Amino acid sequence: MSASTLLQGYSVRAYRYAGGMSDPGTSGLLAGKKGLVLNITNKNSIGWAIAEAAHLHGAEVGVGGQNERLLESVLKLIEGQPRFKSFTIDFGNDAEYDQLVEQVKKSYGSLDFVVHSAAFAPKEAMQGKFIDTTREDFAVALDVSCYSFLKLAATVKPLMNPGGSLMTLTYLGSVRAMRAYNVMGVAKAALESTMRYLAIDLGEVGVRVNALSPGPMNTVAARGVPGLREMIDFVSEKAPMKRAAVQEDVGGSAVYLLSELSSGVTGEVIYVDAGYNIMAM
Repeated sequence: MSASTLLQGYSVRAYRYAGGMSDPGTSGLLAGKKGLVLNITNKNSIGWAIAEAAHLHGAEVGVGGQNERLLESVLKLIEGQPRFKSFTIDFGNDAEYDQLVEQVKKSYGSLDFVVHSAAFAPKEAMQGKFIDTTREDFAVALDVSCYSFLKLAATVKPLMNPGGSLMTLTYLGSVRAMRAYNVMGVAKAALESTMRYLAIDLGEVGVRVNALSPGPMNTVAARGVPGLREMIDFVSEKAPMKRAAVQEDVGGSAVYLLSELSSGVTGEVIYVDAGYNIMAM
């Protein structure tokens, strides 16, 4: 069995035993912390890997769905696990940000971390040539994939505890031109710049802002990119670690950024792609 196969079979639940933790609810890296992971689609989403890793390191985690229909799959994931709570927010609806504040106040009072896991571009904008992107598709991609993080940060700022952490998810297409990624690459570049400017504003109140940049993974969101399977295979061949990163890799790196271990880190993009981003020819 290859190292890649073994790693893909590895579960985030192994974090339970990290550092000899017998009860992650009281002794984990995030014990006593409360935070949100918004939004999650299903068990294969990167957002869920982050939420589960944070939970297994002791945090109380509020997980979100875009609407009641999508929340149904989230509820199945957290069923019977008391340190999880569910939230609903459509990032395109300003009124729901205000509702989120009220939900958080009622459930947690304050927050130690927030993870932004949202990106979207119309299918037509991910096909063909970037130069043909319409004004409407460009606006949608930037609004959902970038502005939503700015709006979310402004919304949760009054709720954040000193030493708190905000995090978003980006991709290598932000700094390299990649066929078929098109307008999403521009949106991710804007997202990374937004993250750095937020790091300045929120640093004044003791809150850090960072981004993780995972490699290509088989998620619902990534399936909108043509040739995803070929991308994963290519990375597996070319990356220094001779494998593609998996969701659990991202969960582990997220725990670092959400915990006090990264207390001096802000405004950074951390790649979680088995080293692929360092490669030239």
